[in-house]
Amino acid sequence: MKKDLDELMTRDQVDAMWVTGALFNNPDMVYFTGVRHVTWADLFKPRGQAPVLYYYSEMEREEAARSGLETRSYEQARPLDVLLAETGGDLAAALAARVSGTLKDLGLATARIALSGRVAFDSTLALLEKVRELLPEAHFITFYRDGLIQRARMTKDKDEASSIREIGRVTTQVVARVADYLISRPVQGETLLKENGEVLRVRDVKARIRLWLAEEGADNPEETIFSIGRDAGIPHNAGSPRDTITLGQPIIFDLFPCQAGGGYFYDITRTWCLGYAPPDVQQLYDDVISVHQAAIANLRAGELFRDSQELACRLFAEKGHATILEYSSAVEGYVHSLGHGVGLDVHENPFCGISSTPNDRLLPGVVFTIEPGLYYPSKKMGVRIEDTIYLNPDGQFEVLAPYPYDLILPVKTT
Repeated sequence: MKKDLDELMTRDQVDAMWVTGALFNNPDMVYFTGVRHVTWADLFKPRGQAPVLYYYSEMEREEAARSGLETRSYEQARPLDVLLAETGGDLAAALAARVSGTLKDLGLATARIALSGRVAFDSTLALLEKVRELLPEAHFITFYRDGLIQRARMTKDKDEASSIREIGRVTTQVVARVADYLISRPVQGETLLKENGEVLRVRDVKARIRLWLAEEGADNPEETIFSIGRDAGIPHNAGSPRDTITLGQPIIFDLFPCQAGGGYFYDITRTWCLGYAPPDVQQLYDDVISVHQAAIANLRAGELFRDSQELACRLFAEKGHATILEYSSAVEGYVHSLGHGVGLDVHENPFCGISSTPNDRLLPGVVFTIEPGLYYPSKKMGVRIEDTIYLNPDGQFEVLAPYPYDLILPVKTT
């Protein structure tokens, strides 16, 4: 949580944080500012002090102010035309002079400064190199995945949990609309049809998903997985647009939208068969739902999240499926980790797979997924079931937006 940032900075001997980029679709910045229409700003947070937001464009001063932070205008403090004149028109040098001067003003010219922000790699690195030349005694620190803000973001306060619960409500409402739409389609042979009598395809379903999310004020920046048959056997196959929607084939529907502008995400997966489920798909589903339920029942506050992954591997192995615990490069059976954190990124701390660390624990306030799955592309089938879960202040694990687990969706056949 944000209240933990100063402690984390002390632990890592960091004097200040520098977060850069837009105030939308930029998780570490949005964490401080909320979603605002500011295309470029720098946020500086000295340890033990409130953050200060420096915005680049005067056109965005009111949007910057809506962040609720102390805001300052770069243009008023260090006009760009003056800096360009001083640097012979070198834009990177001018901006570096602006940033380095600001760091001096903040008393950070010799500080250890942690960097963050979702920005263009090339231009940001060019800028940073010039800032380092101007501030040779400053130390700029980077982290891979386990940064200060990422660790703080891992646990959510009540307002953050409420935001995720709300986008979860929208998400499950759209899932229900998709189910209702599918079961209402006429069927010709084994194939579903659209209203005009044409064959219903994956691309048609996805178009409706995008529309229904937009109507609810949600964004879908990470795409949607709606894969059928053989494609359902590849975990992150988003689905072939021209594939037809037919009876009896497993459909993996993984939906993970966010609040408009890059706010909080939700993540849910259901597996459906329309009309009926072949026996081998039903058996696969039974195995997955039993592991899903066991994994949730065995969650314990404070435990390493990877303990849940090891449990899932053991349970699947007992059912005769290969797992990545024994075969790290397995492509059939249980081939991925059990879950991941959810927040301003759809995948964030805590993690439970091979890259997890001792920091990835189920602490009060974590929001994370449980999503076991089994995949057999050689048999043209796959099953995954996923819920987003919150460890609330009462110490209880709760699904933030429950939705039925039915495998078979009945359809009207003629």
